[in-house]
Amino acid sequence: MKNYLIITRRIILMAILLVCIGINSNAQQTASRNPYYSRTDTKKLNIKNSEWKKILDPDLYAVAREAQTERAFTGKYYEYDVKGTYYCAVCGNPLFRSTAKFSSTCGWPSFYEPLKKNSVIYKQDNSYNMVRTEVLCGRCNSHLGHIFDDGPPPTGKRFCMNSISLEFEPDQKK
Repeated sequence: MKNYLIITRRIILMAILLVCIGINSNAQQTASRNPYYSRTDTKKLNIKNSEWKKILDPDLYAVAREAQTERAFTGKYYEYDVKGTYYCAVCGNPLFRSTAKFSSTCGWPSFYEPLKKNSVIYKQDNSYNMVRTEVLCGRCNSHLGHIFDDGPPPTGKRFCMNSISLEFEPDQKK
């Protein structure tokens, strides 16, 4: 029984490692073909959608630049529970820490606060006969999701984000 538990733990740890490696390689692939992608540059971007369309994958473009929404419960970060930082998949802007992520059961990854005040910006959204507040990347104005007033303390906010608009980098082990 003890050997079974040890083997099971090793398999789980290897699976987590493989997921993290895959996520980091996706970020590197995005950065290699996107000249505007940077995790350190804070300069605001004003790039036309025609340019973004040449650079971004079609699914990311549809959500990030046309404000579409991925299907609930399908995003790679919906039930993802690893310590680290979430970045804008379009421009690399740091958005959220995993410590602000919570299980909301809404179908999308949810956070109660952004990493920094200017990490995101807000815009009124009246689509689908609803009045909501859209959340955009503070650097490139890409659509991330929406914010609602039904989140946990300390903010009471729920940043309901599309996984496809996010990239994740796990914290480095010390």
